[in-house]
Amino acid sequence: MKTYKSLIFNKITIIVILFFSYTSGNAQQIITGRILEKENGTALQFVTITDHENKIVSTSNHLGYFKISNSGVYRVSKTGYQTKTVDLKSDNVIIQLELNPDRLNEVIVNAYQLPLELKKANTTIDIISSKDLERSNTTSPIQVLNRVPGVFMQSGALNTNKISIRGIGSRNLYGTSKIRAYFQDIPLTSGNGETTIEDFELSTLSRFEVIKGAGSSIYGAGLGGTIHLTPEHAYLNQTSAETDITIGSFGLVKNVLNVNHGTDKNSYKLIYSNTESDGYRDNNAYNRQTFTINTNHYLSNKDDLSIIASYVDLNAFIPSSLNEDAYNNNPKSAAFTWAQAQGYEDAQRGIFGASWNHQYHDNLKQTTSIFTSLKKAYEPRPFDILTENTSAYGLRSRFLGRWKKFNYTLGGEFFKDRYISKNYENLYQEAPEGSGSVEGDKFSDFKENRTYYNLFFESNYQASEKTMLSFGLNLNKTAYTLSDRFISDENPDQSGDYSFKAILSPKFGISHQLSKHISLYSNISHGFSPPSTQETLLPDGLINTDIKPETGWNFELGTRSAFYNNRLQFNLALYRLDVRNLLVARRTGNDQFIGVNAGRTLHNGLETVIKYQWLTSKKISLNQYITYSLNHFEFKDFEDDGNNFSGNKLTGVPSNLLNTGLDLDTAFGLYATVNYQYVGRIPITDANTLFSDRYSVTNIKLGFKHNLNNNLNLNIYFGLDNVFNTHYASQILINATGFGGAAPRYYYPGQPLNYYAGVNLSYKF
Repeated sequence: MKTYKSLIFNKITIIVILFFSYTSGNAQQIITGRILEKENGTALQFVTITDHENKIVSTSNHLGYFKISNSGVYRVSKTGYQTKTVDLKSDNVIIQLELNPDRLNEVIVNAYQLPLELKKANTTIDIISSKDLERSNTTSPIQVLNRVPGVFMQSGALNTNKISIRGIGSRNLYGTSKIRAYFQDIPLTSGNGETTIEDFELSTLSRFEVIKGAGSSIYGAGLGGTIHLTPEHAYLNQTSAETDITIGSFGLVKNVLNVNHGTDKNSYKLIYSNTESDGYRDNNAYNRQTFTINTNHYLSNKDDLSIIASYVDLNAFIPSSLNEDAYNNNPKSAAFTWAQAQGYEDAQRGIFGASWNHQYHDNLKQTTSIFTSLKKAYEPRPFDILTENTSAYGLRSRFLGRWKKFNYTLGGEFFKDRYISKNYENLYQEAPEGSGSVEGDKFSDFKENRTYYNLFFESNYQASEKTMLSFGLNLNKTAYTLSDRFISDENPDQSGDYSFKAILSPKFGISHQLSKHISLYSNISHGFSPPSTQETLLPDGLINTDIKPETGWNFELGTRSAFYNNRLQFNLALYRLDVRNLLVARRTGNDQFIGVNAGRTLHNGLETVIKYQWLTSKKISLNQYITYSLNHFEFKDFEDDGNNFSGNKLTGVPSNLLNTGLDLDTAFGLYATVNYQYVGRIPITDANTLFSDRYSVTNIKLGFKHNLNNNLNLNIYFGLDNVFNTHYASQILINATGFGGAAPRYYYPGQPLNYYAGVNLSYKF
C-alpha cells in the first residue's frame, strides 16, 4: 500500500514538475519587439510577421510593437518596405525595415508630424529615396531635386544655388528663400528666411521629403513649401565601414568614409567627406570637407534619444554671372571684376541637435528637440569684403496623441539667431596685379537679433474607413532687432527694431480612397514669408515699419493611383496659389537692395508623376519615370518704380519642366540609369523683354555591384553629364543691371559634357 501511494505521489510530482517546466519554458519563449523604419526611425504599424509555413504569427500595433510566443526565424513584411528575414532569439528586439523605392505611395511620411501612409496624405509630397540619390551624380543634389515636379533648382556653381517651389523663391537673386528646410528636426532656414542645403554631403542623407505648397500650419514661415532632409540613421546590430572615391572632369576628386557600429539598443554612424574641384570656369576652384555623426539610443520601451552633429568647412571661389557676349563666346571665363578680385567664399558651418522621444502610454507621445548652429564666413567681393558670424539656438517640442479615430499633434518651436556682419573696402584695384582681394577700412558693422516662435496644431480624423479629414493651425510671431555699430557723420545710425504682427495660418484637408488603388485629396492652406532685415531698411537707413510679409492661400486637388499590380503609378496635382503683398528687392547699388510690397502674383499649375515597371523579375527590372510641371505663373497686380508689369509672366521660372528616365537593375550586378531634362524659356526681366533659351540635358550612369565575399561588397560606376554637350544657362540672375556702362550679367553657364567615375567598397565585420 505504501509502495502504491509512493508511486502515485511520485507520478503526481513528476506531472507537476513537467507542467511548471512546460509553462515556464513557454513563458521564457515569449518575445516582444518593435519595428521601425530604417531611414527615419518611424514606428511601423500593420507589419506582418510570418513563420516558415507562411502563417501570420503577429502584427505590429500603431506604435510598432509586436509579440510572438516562440523564438525562431521569421519573415517581417509590410507593403512599401523591403521584406526582411530575422532570427528572433531575445526579448525587446528592434527591427529596422528599409523602404521599397518602387512602392513609395505606401511609405510612411512624417510631413506634418503625424506618421501617415503617403497615399492617405492630403498634401502633395514627393520622396527622394537613397536609391534615387545613388542613381545620379552625388556631388550635387540638383539632378534629383529637379526630378520632383514643381521644384526647380538652378546652380551657377557648387556653392551658388537657388531653389524655387511652385514659383516661390524664383525672384530671389542669389540664394534660396521663402522655402523652409529641416535636417531631421533642426531648422536649416535662418532667421532671415534664407536656406542652404547644398553644403550637406549627400551620402549622409537617407532621403528627402518635399512638401509643396503653403505648409505654415506646422512649419511657420514657408510660403513655397518645406524640404525635409532625413539623415542616414545608424544600423543596429551591425558594424561596417565603407569608402567611396570619385574622380571626374575639371579636377573633381571626392572621398567619403562611412563607419557604422550598432548593438541591440545603440548605434553610431560617422561620415567624413572631402570634395575638391578646379571647376569648369576661371576662378571656380572648390574645396569642401564635412563631418557628420548620428547616434541613436533606445533607452527603454518608452524612451529613445538621437543625437546629430554636422560640420562643414568650405572654401570656394566665385566666377559669378556673365553678360550675353561672354556667355555665348567665352563661357569658361569669370566675370571680369570677380576674376580681378579673385572673389571667394570661406565658410565654416556647424549644427548640433538632440531629440528625445517619450511614450507616456499607448495613445500619447512627446518629442522634444534642442538645437544650435554656428556659421562663420569671409567673402571678398569686387565691391567690398563681407564677414559674417551667425549663432542660433532653439527648441521644438510636440505631443502626438490618439483618441479613437482622432490623431493630433500639438506643440511649438522657438528659434533665435544673432547675425553680425561687417563690410570692408576691397583694395584689389590698388594692389599689384594678381594679388587678389586686399582688405581695407571698415565701413559698416551691424548686429541683428532675429527671433520667431510657432505654436502649431495638426490633426487627422478618420471619418470613415475610406475618408480622412485634416485640420491645422499655426500662430507665428517674428521680430528683428538691428544694432548699427558703425556710426559717423557719413554713416547715420540705422539701429531699430521691428516686430511683425502675429500671423494665424490655418489648413483644411481631405483624402478619400476611391478604391484600393485610387485616392483623391484636396487642401486649402495659408502661408506667409516675412521680409528680411535688409528688406525692412529704407535708403536713408531707417526701418520701414509699413512693409508687410508676403501672404498666400493655396488651393489644391490631387490624386494618387496604382494599377496593374502596382506596375503603373500615376500621381496628379492641380493647384492655385494666390500671393499678396509681393516682396520686391529693388536694387539701389552694387550689393544694395531695399524691399517693397509691390503687388500680387497668381501661381496656377499642374504636376504629374508617372512610373511604370516595364520588366520586373528576380533577374532583371526596368523602370521608367516621367515627371512634368506646367506653370502658369503671372503678376496679377505689379507696379514697381513707376512701371506696370501686371499680366506679365513671373520672372525666374520656366513655364514647362519635363524629366524622364529609365532605371535598369540586374541580378548579376549591372545597373544603369538614363535621365533627360527639358527646361522651357525663363523670363529674365519683369518686363518680359528678355527670355533665356529653352534647353535639354541628358545624363547617364552605369555601374556594377558584386559581393566579393560574405563581408566585402564592391560597387564601381561611371557617369556622363550633359551627354550631348548642350550650351545652356544653369542659373539666371533676373533683372540684372550693368554699372559703369557695362552690359548686364544675366547668365551662369552650365557645364559642358563631363564625366565622373568611382569605386565603392563596403565591409561588414
